[in-house]
Amino acid sequence: MATRDNPYSAFKFMVKLGQAGGEETIAGGFSDVSGLGNEVKFAEYRNGNDKENHVRKVANTNSTDDVTLKRGVIGDLRLFEWLQATREGRFDPRTVQVILHDEAGAPVCAWTLKFAQPKKWVGPTLAGKGGGEVAMEELHLVAERVDFESL
Repeated sequence: MATRDNPYSAFKFMVKLGQAGGEETIAGGFSDVSGLGNEVKFAEYRNGNDKENHVRKVANTNSTDDVTLKRGVIGDLRLFEWLQATREGRFDPRTVQVILHDEAGAPVCAWTLKFAQPKKWVGPTLAGKGGGEVAMEELHLVAERVDFESL
């Protein structure tokens, strides 16, 4: 990814969802991806014989934020089936990749969720008033790690 003065737009991206057995497929057109983040927690430490009266910060554990994927309901049951497998105790962590594209459609960078598992599925809000809204579904994921790479 080349460094440039103008930031990339956030509306051109693709989500790849790892499948059982390791193959990757595009998981439909998602309209929103949120929660891509990492946090390093620090422990405070001070020697009893330190001459200065301050604590040291020592890197401790890393954690990732929950990631939310949103898309229109298209009748594809793969996301719900993945959640169902998790609810039934079948351990099925997968790799999920979010790839950002430039204006011409070329991939420029990617966020990779390692050992991702579904935490929550939210179905659409339905209303009989007929306002023209799209029926949306959400999948909330937990992951052990989120990596970022330039493509």
